[in-house]
Amino acid sequence: MFLRLLLLFTIVPMVELSILINLGGYIGPLATLALVALTGVIGVSLAREQGFIVISKIKNSLDRGKLPADSLIEGLLILIGGVMLLTPGLLTDISGFMLIIPFTRNLIRDIVKNKFKVHISHKQSSFNYQDKRSNYSEVKYQAEDEWEDLSDSIDVDYEEIDD
Repeated sequence: MFLRLLLLFTIVPMVELSILINLGGYIGPLATLALVALTGVIGVSLAREQGFIVISKIKNSLDRGKLPADSLIEGLLILIGGVMLLTPGLLTDISGFMLIIPFTRNLIRDIVKNKFKVHISHKQSSFNYQDKRSNYSEVKYQAEDEWEDLSDSIDVDYEEIDD
């Protein structure tokens, strides 16, 4: 993981800098700076608009008693896209717009959701294996929109009394 982050934070800025230098050679340094600033302003305003839409979806889901899993993932993608748009560079701008525009964001959301499902099922199977070896109580995973039935549980408060 450390190596991936190191590569991400060294190679991506070097590639971005190279692209900006080459672009500046073609269209000029002021036009390049204006382009970077323009994509940042447009991206942040688009991220804000899409963020309010997703917040509205989350509120509607909660009002209906549903877990807003898709909307929460979309909100995270919009946040990441907004940060990428604030980072100077063309590759990060393209990636940021892909995370903010609803069509591409929905495609990426489905990919992320499937990765979460694979990760959860992998953790579930490895936990169940450890469970059988170590006498822990069995953990049951629920479907995406189901809530655990706690009607048979008892919530108790207590207070210690000195003799």
